[in-house]
Amino acid sequence: MNATFQRLMREAARLAQAASQSGQSGQSGLPGGFPAVSLPEALQGHPASASFQQLMAEATRLTQSGDLQAATAAIQAALSGAAAAVPAAFSAPTAFDMRDVIDVQAREVWREAWPQQSPAAAAPESAPASNAVGGEAAPASSAAGGTSAPLAPLNPGPAGQFITGSHSDASAGKRDYKLYIPPAAADGQPLPLVVMLHGCTQNPDDFAAGTGMNEAARQRGFYVLYPAQTQRANTSGCWNWFKHNHQKRGRGEPALLAGMTRAVMASHAIDPQRIYVAGLSAGGAMAAILGDAYPELFAAIGVHSGLVTGAATDMPSAFGAMKNGAAAASRRTKASPPTIVFHGDEDAVVHPSNGAHVVAASAGSLKSEHQRKRSRNGREYSQRSYRQADGRVVAEHWVVHGAGHAWSGGNAQGSYTDAQGPDATEEMLRFFLENPLP
Repeated sequence: MNATFQRLMREAARLAQAASQSGQSGQSGLPGGFPAVSLPEALQGHPASASFQQLMAEATRLTQSGDLQAATAAIQAALSGAAAAVPAAFSAPTAFDMRDVIDVQAREVWREAWPQQSPAAAAPESAPASNAVGGEAAPASSAAGGTSAPLAPLNPGPAGQFITGSHSDASAGKRDYKLYIPPAAADGQPLPLVVMLHGCTQNPDDFAAGTGMNEAARQRGFYVLYPAQTQRANTSGCWNWFKHNHQKRGRGEPALLAGMTRAVMASHAIDPQRIYVAGLSAGGAMAAILGDAYPELFAAIGVHSGLVTGAATDMPSAFGAMKNGAAAASRRTKASPPTIVFHGDEDAVVHPSNGAHVVAASAGSLKSEHQRKRSRNGREYSQRSYRQADGRVVAEHWVVHGAGHAWSGGNAQGSYTDAQGPDATEEMLRFFLENPLP
């Protein structure tokens, strides 16, 4: 361990000892070899305590993987928050700002009278990839250099089929996924593919239910790929958009997700001109990265409550970007894919200005056309469109008034949903299908 890392560990122990000397102490053990941290009783259950433990747990994982630079940044962020929280805990209660958290617990927002989606529509018949013709399939190499369990053609039936698979990549390991196959796939004609990246604490089934994307795919005829993040890669299941080694072409999670997409293309009748990627929160930030890193693969991107590529390169800068917003390092190029952005203007997790930064990176200096309307579900929204000289809309920015950190127009069967907003699923699909690759 280097000197800076050891100094920070001693500081963590000193802070814990100072807290315990107040006469009201409790023990909070940390996994992975970090010493138990004594916290004052008044801090037990306090959000700052949870954030401190979470950051230290992440530092443990990074240390075990050999990434001491990132582990040092995590400990610095933990100490910064804990040092400020200890004295406050003994005076007046401190309000907790969710914008200071990278990995947050899911929150559902819906109207009591909102109709529930039928189980058949929310979760079509699920089957493992091994149900493919010929039984259990052996892993196969993909064009991207990774390996996937190949998916032979299946009979999706009238409700479509939701199957499981996995893909491995040397730079980021293995990830499972779920793939929705629409009834139209039985015809054998090439269909569009939408890659959906879930947010923190979510999973493919949860995200599919909340966005209603599978039902839209059943009706319109396109595939939906849902990669699944692992707790090994991120303790709260977030895509690692804020780490510098997961922000470039050919590296980390972007390389793995692009390889997974190409592997599914190789196993199914996918139209290569109509492949799109969308995501929520951390998934939205990773969707922006994928669009910038692989513009020849993804024809358009959708970013819901996310951040622009390069908004952060480590944990401390991620906290700052989420709290205050962060602009992109570069603006639109001819290769930049068209982008549609949704963001609630009362988002307390990812600052709403981040949505504007995503749009600015895509639209560049183009002028916007603005309109304000009310959705049929109840919320007002402002929508800006950015049109090129040839009339093509290359960016849209939807600001949902009164909405928080949730998928606009989503279904209450999934987490992070707001049923009162305009339908982000329908609007993203409209935008996507208007923008195939040239």
